[in-house]
Amino acid sequence: MGGDETTVIDAAAERVILARFAGLDDLTVVSEEVGVLGTGQTHVVIDPIDGSLNAKRGIGFFSLSIAFARGETMGDVEFGFVHDFGTEEEWTATRGGGAYLNGHLLDGERPKEQIEILAFEATRTASVAEKASAVVGLAYRLRIMGSLALSLCHLAAGRVDAVCSLKPARSVDIAAAQLLVREQGLAIDLPEAPPFDAAPLDVEGRSRVVAAGTAEVCAQLFADLSA
Repeated sequence: MGGDETTVIDAAAERVILARFAGLDDLTVVSEEVGVLGTGQTHVVIDPIDGSLNAKRGIGFFSLSIAFARGETMGDVEFGFVHDFGTEEEWTATRGGGAYLNGHLLDGERPKEQIEILAFEATRTASVAEKASAVVGLAYRLRIMGSLALSLCHLAAGRVDAVCSLKPARSVDIAAAQLLVREQGLAIDLPEAPPFDAAPLDVEGRSRVVAAGTAEVCAQLFADLSA
């Protein structure tokens, strides 16, 4: 339903996760493979495997992403959870309660305003070839790691300085990790479908996502990529 190819590992992971929520009342489950299930007030937004190709090929950079929201939009997200299956790191955030890594409050490095490391995500070779030249002079180095949720978590921890998706991002990709970014006081935007808080929690992609230490860096990044 999210528009990508469903691999065996995607389907298997989703079955296990959906089984854990079976029988719970007042839920709407939004998941990458099956789409939207239920009509409850509480929304559970799931990407069973973010980084499916990495998982399929044995590259240890893929994640489970789950967000809980009190309503139907990104601004309603109250809790986010991202599990990195490669490092076994667990990233969590509670709205108004901060962002955590393995239970410890994130309070260390912050992204640099002068971008040393920029993470590209949702990348095919042609997209990288088209857009990489646009960020020459803005970003010193590129990383293409293969999981948008994890790249946003790494931004929250100050491990990278900016993140952008080269194709429209869906709520299942970002709903959990965006809360870590925002709880850290960092900037994230869907500039082709504003405002960010009004983005619906569904499986459609409407805008590329940009995230960085400040709104000004986000705006410059999007402008350069759109030139």
